[in-house]
Amino acid sequence: MSIAPTPSGPPALELRHVEKAFGAVIALRSGSLALRKNSIHALVGENGAGKSTLVKIIAGLYQRDAGDFLLEGESVDFKSTAESKAAGIAVIYQEPTLFPDLSVTENIFMGRQPTNRFGRIDRKAMRAEAVGLFQRLGVRIDPDRPAEGLSIADQQIIEIAKAISLDASVLVMDEPTAALSGVEVDRLFAVARSLRDEGRALLFISHRFDEVFDLCDTITVMRDGDYISTDPIADSTVDEIVRRMVGRDVTDLFPKQDAVIGEPVLEVRGLNSAGVFHDISFDLRAGEILGLAGLVGAGRSEVVRAVFGVDPYQSGSVTINGRRVPPNSPTAAMNLGLALVPEDRRKQGLVLESSVARNTTMAIRRSLSKAGLLTSGAENAAARVWDARLEVKTNALDTEAGTLSGGNQQKVVLAKWLATNPKVLIIDEPTRGIDVGTKAEVHRLLSELAGQGMAILMISSELPEVLGMADRVLVMREGRITAELSRDDATAETVMSAATRTAATTHAEERAS
Repeated sequence: MSIAPTPSGPPALELRHVEKAFGAVIALRSGSLALRKNSIHALVGENGAGKSTLVKIIAGLYQRDAGDFLLEGESVDFKSTAESKAAGIAVIYQEPTLFPDLSVTENIFMGRQPTNRFGRIDRKAMRAEAVGLFQRLGVRIDPDRPAEGLSIADQQIIEIAKAISLDASVLVMDEPTAALSGVEVDRLFAVARSLRDEGRALLFISHRFDEVFDLCDTITVMRDGDYISTDPIADSTVDEIVRRMVGRDVTDLFPKQDAVIGEPVLEVRGLNSAGVFHDISFDLRAGEILGLAGLVGAGRSEVVRAVFGVDPYQSGSVTINGRRVPPNSPTAAMNLGLALVPEDRRKQGLVLESSVARNTTMAIRRSLSKAGLLTSGAENAAARVWDARLEVKTNALDTEAGTLSGGNQQKVVLAKWLATNPKVLIIDEPTRGIDVGTKAEVHRLLSELAGQGMAILMISSELPEVLGMADRVLVMREGRITAELSRDDATAETVMSAATRTAATTHAEERAS
């Protein structure tokens, strides 16, 4: 790894005591940030701390109400994203928005295609420049392939290539690694370091402290719309950063309670889906938190979607308390006491344009209706119980779910499914993209539910979460279960070994035993 250049000189971009309000809601009280060239600067804080608002001001989506915004020492006030881009600022979001039907090259140069002397688009020159950009970034992406079907990682690299083609001097990376595998994260970090070494200023926003401490050289903390601190990474510790983020000590991120493990509630036998997963069999017991671990692409989400009836399977069986769950029928699964909190809360768990109350009661609306009619009073009364229990932070139950922070959106999805009073709760990536304080709250809730006898199947790509919360761990690799580990036997080494060994090795071991 190359030695990082020492940041020096005045900030390339600076915000001082920036304020922003939306009606009575204050999103930023005093947002401050200074990015320097040759530097990767981390911005951390709980959901609702004001990070996204600050980024949207930088990107030109919002305009500040007060405070200073300086670029290369000059005061600026972007009225649009186009003005921000023209000034040399590029924002890379967690989920890029490319045009799926256009080629990789066309996406990079959309709206500014080079032309030949006849005024026509010079596709040869455009393609050659795209190839040069990817070579410069040290990645291999076919410039002629359609954007549709590209991984999130490749889409982000294309957005970075677009930023370089615009000669952006400031790059903002907002939760870029949330959906990436370890190899993809390493590639993204290599690209980020090369951009830093070229003299650019980078802002990296993440809830993953291991990545922050690995990649960044400076860290700024925000809390409740206020600037808290900026320090060199070398002088910081995770405990101190967490304390500043939440305003208190988070003494126990994994508050696992002892629970009485009962009889099997969910039984899965010989589940097969061609090309996706093979021979999946396991039991889940009352009061148990069963962790499902593995690398991205191992087939974990596909298995639980099939168990819940969202995705089809060719053979095998699923039973709850001895009663067969019909395949391809989420309604039947729900009626038998199964609930699924999906991996993507925004696309699969919520109707973003609907209210918090409507989302919370969505799965129980029929039971709330009288003579086929559902009143807003009944809806609000039911929603209020669950949103209060999960401490959803919202001004009103009629607030659109899409305006909530990521952590509060996750709580609403949880509230929706807990309102069905399930016997089995399947929760896929329970704390992805949410802050450390809310993570502790979600973990505490899961532990309490297990203590009350609920059977919980938890899928997580965060190994500390699996090790901290699970009573037992199943590990998947290439669509197969490669290991079953007790809580005492589950370590980072044993889980990763089972997640990375080849299927051929697993079969050979099975034959030997």
